[in-house]
Amino acid sequence: MSTQPIGIFDSGVGGTSIWKEIHSLIPNENTIYLADSKNAPYGPKGKDVIIDLSVKNTEHLLSKNCKLIVVACNTATTNAIEYLRANYNIPFIGIEPAIKPAALQTKTNTVGILATKGTLSSELFSKTSTLFANNIKVVEQIGNGIVELIESNQLHSEEMKLLLKVYLQPMIEANIDYLVLGCTHYPYLIPILIDLLPKHVKIIDSGEAVARQTKTILEQHNLLNSEMLKPKLEFYTNGNLDVMRSLLDGNFDIEYLDF
Repeated sequence: MSTQPIGIFDSGVGGTSIWKEIHSLIPNENTIYLADSKNAPYGPKGKDVIIDLSVKNTEHLLSKNCKLIVVACNTATTNAIEYLRANYNIPFIGIEPAIKPAALQTKTNTVGILATKGTLSSELFSKTSTLFANNIKVVEQIGNGIVELIESNQLHSEEMKLLLKVYLQPMIEANIDYLVLGCTHYPYLIPILIDLLPKHVKIIDSGEAVARQTKTILEQHNLLNSEMLKPKLEFYTNGNLDVMRSLLDGNFDIEYLDF
């Protein structure tokens, strides 16, 4: 079973930022990445719809014999992972905004979080925020339009830059010293954000922590792939292949799948 693939899904291409961290940490693991770009973003959708889409993605990855599934989507994690864990006998790794390290390390007692509506309004985020950020000011911003621009190959557009300026301004005025990225699409914005933010503001995303957790769970279940063969890396999307190709560093085969 250890040679079976790790399954990863997201509401689009953003979760490739998580895939990169996982592949970097455990490079001989076989992986299957599933991008549900057709339904991106999940953020504005209701909880029941998000669960249904997460179940559909999970079922597809299970049909390909995945040994573990990474829900590489903040919105799907915060709304659906409890349901998935209760209904499937397989380890699930989730992702949620890294509010804890920002809250513990802030010097100005003010942090910003850029995330989707589905994440910021979720019960899980509310619990985490209450637990770790009760004594600091959290400037929340829903990133309306960001995912849509990335999914339509406009990551480096002027429209993106103008949108981010608007979203960051209240955070800058509030004197944040940490910006938490609460969507797996958003790490691709980091070069732009660095240009727009004051130099002292640190940017935190969850990718590296998710990769470490994935490795830990594989070790605990004796599922790490010990074969040193070249891994099989599969990518599927129901959206634009060129968008995913532009985000992946390397010549990977990407297959269109109408799911």
